Amino acid sequence: MKSIGENHIKFDYNNLSEHKEWNESSGNEALMHRIHSYPAKFPSFIVNKSIAYAKNKGIRINMIGDIFCGCGTTALEAKRSKIDFWGCDINPIATLITKVKTSSYKLDTLDKIFSSIIDNIENDQVSPEKILLSDERIQYWFEKEKIIELSKIKKSIIKNTSNGKYRDFFFVAFSNILKGSSRWLTKSIKPTIDRNKKSQKPLLLFIRQYRIMRKALNEENDSNNCKTAKTDIKTSNILTINPKKSFLDLIITSPPYVTSYEYADIHQLSTLWLTKERDYKSLRNGTIGSIYNQNHNIDKLIEKINIVGKGIVNDLISARNKRYKAVAKYFHDISIAVSKTHELLKKNGLAVFVIGNSKFGSITIDNAKYLAQCLLDKNFKEINVFKRKISSKILTPFRDKDGKFSNDKRKRKIYNYEFILIAKK
Repeated sequence: MKSIGENHIKFDYNNLSEHKEWNESSGNEALMHRIHSYPAKFPSFIVNKSIAYAKNKGIRINMIGDIFCGCGTTALEAKRSKIDFWGCDINPIATLITKVKTSSYKLDTLDKIFSSIIDNIENDQVSPEKILLSDERIQYWFEKEKIIELSKIKKSIIKNTSNGKYRDFFFVAFSNILKGSSRWLTKSIKPTIDRNKKSQKPLLLFIRQYRIMRKALNEENDSNNCKTAKTDIKTSNILTINPKKSFLDLIITSPPYVTSYEYADIHQLSTLWLTKERDYKSLRNGTIGSIYNQNHNIDKLIEKINIVGKGIVNDLISARNKRYKAVAKYFHDISIAVSKTHELLKKNGLAVFVIGNSKFGSITIDNAKYLAQCLLDKNFKEINVFKRKISSKILTPFRDKDGKFSNDKRKRKIYNYEFILIAKK
């Protein structure tokens, strides 16, 4: 651990000793966390350790927030701890998953709906949507027979549910079978096609996915600890939210990495099938660090970012790395996100950020140090940074050229440590 002051700029965060307390949990993660794949999510025990940390500081926690709620790790653990939650994410697929993870369901009702969905597919022979068969992007990712079968499943879900949490439940099940039904390279976080892949039968995947989600929900019901907390999820961009008051006691969040792929691209299959947005790329607009379809004066953005950010951007410019523009935009957006965090927190509330460093060529993108400087600039106090090892077997630090996760140490090493920054308002 290191306490952060004005002289932190001279310190190399990578030289911090590993803080093993933040590495692993003593218990198993709830099955509900695994109902839908999601890139780079942090382990749920970080939420529980953050809650314990705040309580040890004498903070009374009535409401937890997450400004990049993603697939709902913080939201679900808040609910399991019987603490109210507020969160937002710009990605509608992310908020859909989060809402399903934190909603309550009756198993017998789900079973009846599921049976009706399956019966409707088998008996009524629902015709596929013509728009899907003619969509170039869907044709790129899916074989025609898979498009037809997926269309039947989707239409049967709509026919046998009304708008609300039960339809959302089955839409999440549907969303999580899309990559397996497609040509998407297995376990790749990049939108990469595998022309040799034998995609699986959608209906079988859907049945299997329902059983996985039902088992997870049954575990939640058995724990009987999720009935008192209120959860509020917004599909909104934190950069444009204007809080009317400070109402959060603890914010636990993990911003996207500066080198992460566009989240709109990563979730494009679900977007194409489950939203009205035919051009998934338009969902890039407004996301952290995205310069897609935007006219930013990069020089003015660089002027606005702090001394740490300027140094990194200038190093990229000196190395003639064209990605300096995206990095400058990312740093600018992170600064705004820290300001919003300060506005949302009550006095003496805590902010917990989970973030890692990365590289463009030979240039280290020191996200952690930049974030620490942002916290100092926004008058946060008692800023501490912890270094933890990324221990997830899924989030291995090694990737191949297609972005596919690998345990082969001969592959390209991306990262194997990240940082937890905790600051008090």
